[in-house]
Amino acid sequence: MTDTPGLEDLLRELAPQVLGVLVRRFGDFDAAEDAVQEALLAAAMHWPREGMPDNPRGWLIQTGSRKLLDQMRSEQARRRREAIAASLETGGEVPDRDDTLTVLFMCCHPALTPASAIALTLRAIGGLTTAEIASAFLVPEATMAQRISRAKQRIKASGVPFRAPDASDWTQRVRSVLHILYLIFNEGYASSTGDAVHRVELSAEAIRLARIARRLLPDDGEVAGLLALMLLTDARRPARTGSGGELIPLSEQDRSLWDRALITEGLEILDDAVAKGAVGEYQLQAAIAALHGRAARVEDTDWPQILALYGLLERMTGNPIVSLNRAVAAAMVHGPQAGLRELEALEGQLKGHHRLSAVRAHLYEMAGDPLAAIEHYQAAAARTASLPEKHYLTTRAAQLRAAARR
Repeated sequence: MTDTPGLEDLLRELAPQVLGVLVRRFGDFDAAEDAVQEALLAAAMHWPREGMPDNPRGWLIQTGSRKLLDQMRSEQARRRREAIAASLETGGEVPDRDDTLTVLFMCCHPALTPASAIALTLRAIGGLTTAEIASAFLVPEATMAQRISRAKQRIKASGVPFRAPDASDWTQRVRSVLHILYLIFNEGYASSTGDAVHRVELSAEAIRLARIARRLLPDDGEVAGLLALMLLTDARRPARTGSGGELIPLSEQDRSLWDRALITEGLEILDDAVAKGAVGEYQLQAAIAALHGRAARVEDTDWPQILALYGLLERMTGNPIVSLNRAVAAAMVHGPQAGLRELEALEGQLKGHHRLSAVRAHLYEMAGDPLAAIEHYQAAAARTASLPEKHYLTTRAAQLRAAARR
């Protein structure tokens, strides 16, 4: 967006906050999102030349408000809206609060299905591209673009005010919000596209918002479970890449590089969450991450317990990616052939997905069948949009091919 040091990060941080203010003021998400983008562009053009304003957030809000007011005045209902516009134009600054979290809840609009609400929020809050959101949902990009467009249209046509929910509605919508944060974190921790393994700004934002959600909903075990999962997973990030940015799988990571402070915090939060009662899917995932975090060496990993937890999680969610991970755990406990048999049931749900080919290649390599492993590593490499992952998969295939020639 700009070459000014720190400016792009600042604008990224402020964008959802400004969006929250404009949506509350004007009640039109689609128009407010357009106005925010115009305000960000104006800031990127003017601030490097003219200097940073004393109140960057206020500057963006004022600029975005003017864009919306100009639009309001140009519409057919000019006379009726000008009175509203005049009062808004002279109104005071909205009190500073975490508008990012407010917009997260606002995007869980009653006019939308949960899937559409999540997709819209990932676009508005997480800053993900349509392609990245489509990858998270395992659907084509064109399908996701239509879903986001329809979500905006449905909100506008519903006539339901687009505003932050009352306290009584927060618990009802929190499950969709947690799913949103989970997807944002995953895209930051393991980018589905591009030339970087991580998008730290996304994973850090998801963790920040999860901490806020836990403060607001301290008795919700799943909120705590999601935060614990994020911390336990993010603790491994320093060991996930080599000096050249290459991807390093879990089994080959230098565990001395793991962030022990994050692991300790995650374990404490998980213990507190489990003590609160019913266990949900995020607590189960956090429990699996905790077993990895507690293992000082890869051979110390409690794979039988991980397999059992994946079994519970599979029955709870029916998610094919969970089943894929369970197949890996089954291979670690019962041997690669057991894992390969588990994969056969996933052909219909994950046909053509690079993760299915990658896992199958790994299990064939474990089973001592390098030719089959090479075939599936190459297939996985051809299907992933992540350049580091593609490099890792093609490298594994090349290493097996070289070993077979010796």
